[in-house]
Amino acid sequence: MDIFAKCDSFTIARDFMKQGLYPYGHALESRQDVEVIMEGKRRIMLGSNNYLGLTTNPEVIEAGIHAFEQYGTGCSGSRYLNGTLEMHLELEAELAKFLHKEMVITFSTGFQTNLGIISAIVGMHDYVICDRENHASIYDGCKLSYGKMLRFRHADMADLEAQLQKVPENRGCLIVTDGVFSMGGDIAKLPEIVALAKKYGAGVMVDDAHALGVIGEGGRGTASYFGLEDEVDIYMGTFSKSLASLGGYCATSERIGHYIKHNSRPFIFSASITPASCATALAALRYLEKHPELPQTLQDISAYARGCFHRKGVRIIESETPIVPLYTYQPVNTLVKAKEAYEAGVYVNPVLPPACAEGECLLRTSYMATHTKALVDEATDILAEVLKENG
Repeated sequence: MDIFAKCDSFTIARDFMKQGLYPYGHALESRQDVEVIMEGKRRIMLGSNNYLGLTTNPEVIEAGIHAFEQYGTGCSGSRYLNGTLEMHLELEAELAKFLHKEMVITFSTGFQTNLGIISAIVGMHDYVICDRENHASIYDGCKLSYGKMLRFRHADMADLEAQLQKVPENRGCLIVTDGVFSMGGDIAKLPEIVALAKKYGAGVMVDDAHALGVIGEGGRGTASYFGLEDEVDIYMGTFSKSLASLGGYCATSERIGHYIKHNSRPFIFSASITPASCATALAALRYLEKHPELPQTLQDISAYARGCFHRKGVRIIESETPIVPLYTYQPVNTLVKAKEAYEAGVYVNPVLPPACAEGECLLRTSYMATHTKALVDEATDILAEVLKENG
């Protein structure tokens, strides 16, 4: 049998291309900002995870330029070999202090961070329990581990407890959840998760990729938001969103971190984040610490956007985060509406299965602390017009 036969039978993307509805890979010709030039035209950017708007911040840019000048373009090795810069250690120490954890380990990407943590911690006879709407990197981390994965219905604490009851008492168990869910924008029920973890002797890991800089005291994330920083064993997060760079991190106790650092294959066998990525993440972290009002600014503009949609009769998924999804229901309708919005000057992200349930497709809009009310007014007017016959 031809192993590549599946490539010929995979036609859905080409079909959408022929229909002019393929939504992916639009090329930016400008900086990632609240307004961009994309394929020759101005678009209001409502499809970025640049939550604090720091990709164009002069202090962050200057730090990256200085790192290029001081360290060159790359490290050309893993952290175990020649790839550790003094600046990597500085970033890890400052981020650990900011997150009120004993230790931080940086990884090359956020995706690798989840692969690296879960595959190291969850062993052959262990269990890992996931919210069904967790990020794909969490699922892949579970696959890479030798443990048994169980899933619970999204935000359903009764189902989580039912899954915990399946774990034998003599087996280790890790509950993993997104802090802020990337598609729906809702926040995990962390107090209930922590309580169940204590009841059944499980560990807790929170993916804060969309929570760092967004919620919690000064933007410290989900555990801080609920006052549970001492109750969560592991946080992970990324530098590619609020911290305007590239890379990921694991924040935990020294005991757990030491083990991960010496058993995580994605950490041991991947090149370290580049000098410029490290420097810009560190500069963005320091900027956030100097401006603890930024997460509230982000919350305010996001609330303003939700109010605009309410007034204009657009159905949204309610949340307390800068992720504001708009219902479009079916895949083709979603792609048509995304194209219409794009052509009218607003970039949004279409969300299709398996990233959402069947019949619950979305246009995902997301906001930055640097968006103005005038831009939000303009964008929501366009989207309300596009969606007026949405049903």
